[in-house]
Amino acid sequence: MTSTDGIRLGVVRGIQYGLVAKPGTFAPQARDLGAGLLRMFFYWSQLEPEPGRYDWTSVDAVLDQVDDDTELWFTLSAASTWGSTRSTDLLPGSPPTDPAAYEAMLRALVTHCAGRVRYWQCENEPCIPLFWGGTATEYLDLLTLFHRAIKGADPQADVVLGGCPPGVFPAPESPDGERDFFLRLIAEGAYDVFDIHLYSDPYRIPATIDDIRAVMRSYGYEKPILAGEYNGPLLLEYPEVMEHLSDVMSSGAMTPWHTLTVEEFRKGGLSPASAREAMKRLYARMSELPPNLQMFMTGCPPELEDRRHRINARDLVVRNLLALSCGLRRTICWQLGPETPEPPMPDDHLELLQLMFSKFVLLAYDGETLGVRHPSADAFADLAARLDGAESVRRLEQPDHPDTYLFEVIRPGRPPLHVTWVRGAEQAIEWNLAPQGSSSPQ
Repeated sequence: MTSTDGIRLGVVRGIQYGLVAKPGTFAPQARDLGAGLLRMFFYWSQLEPEPGRYDWTSVDAVLDQVDDDTELWFTLSAASTWGSTRSTDLLPGSPPTDPAAYEAMLRALVTHCAGRVRYWQCENEPCIPLFWGGTATEYLDLLTLFHRAIKGADPQADVVLGGCPPGVFPAPESPDGERDFFLRLIAEGAYDVFDIHLYSDPYRIPATIDDIRAVMRSYGYEKPILAGEYNGPLLLEYPEVMEHLSDVMSSGAMTPWHTLTVEEFRKGGLSPASAREAMKRLYARMSELPPNLQMFMTGCPPELEDRRHRINARDLVVRNLLALSCGLRRTICWQLGPETPEPPMPDDHLELLQLMFSKFVLLAYDGETLGVRHPSADAFADLAARLDGAESVRRLEQPDHPDTYLFEVIRPGRPPLHVTWVRGAEQAIEWNLAPQGSSSPQ
């Protein structure tokens, strides 16, 4: 990735394209939103269902609907029923029992894609057991193999380090040694691009980016940082809701899976029975709960649903401007739409992950067609249009008004743009054109 690359906004399609349902059309809808980058997830089980038999059906479904102006990012998981140390067709990825077989599949896949995929990522959030069923040492071994295979088949492609979840940077706040895991990856890993996932408090983004760069520099280098996932607000950003979730959190809802299969994903009901019972009790008293918790729940009052949409749309702009002003050139929104057109299971809302993440989708289905826009989709499209052709975003400090955030967007061939908001307020973000070279709003 070169420093001359322009800014691009992207979207994640989901985690199981072509696994649970037939690969569907989504790229034109993403393009209509102004997305210039698409992130996809694929699994070894999907790409090589039997030893030596490759299946590019889902990959080709993506390549066939993407134009030359759209960048692709493929996140690959070494999850296989026959080739991985933990037998599963979905999660977690784990060390290959025959590394040469996995490397051969990677080379065949990259060759098949003929240079059309710019970013190749080795696993996702590998410090979390749900996503990687091995140690840091085993991940580093896989990453070395991955880097060799990708670069051998396409020297121009960028290898992306497995996505870093929120809380690892800045400062060691993450649980169970997640920071130590990533410190070792930064010290020893063979990669071209660092992927940070920007959930949680958006105003921690600058410190997060600064910390990652400081760690890189401590090892004698500095590589590009991209945001492979972001969205907000996250339920856990509201401290006042936590006491009302204590029953759910202590019921086993956060217990990690040993493995997760496609069939289990398709059927739903991933949480233990005790956790689902706790969620039933939570929903039974929904009307008594704080509005900041209700607005994340399925079937909440319309005024709270509208409020969450407004906060979500504003948050999307805030996270992007903060990240781009730190020098990031790619941000990818989680996520474009539901995994499949089928309605969710009748009791899907009893899953904690649904409570936390299901309302992040930009689009909804109308029958079999993905295309009904939520307010966040309109906000994404508006931001993409305003940033089209932008070469830089910088924050203009306001020492006398520390809660006022002012940014200048430089767009060659178009007037510079000033963007303003007040931290903690829910009012609309202000957009103003400014004379070329100006450093104060008009």
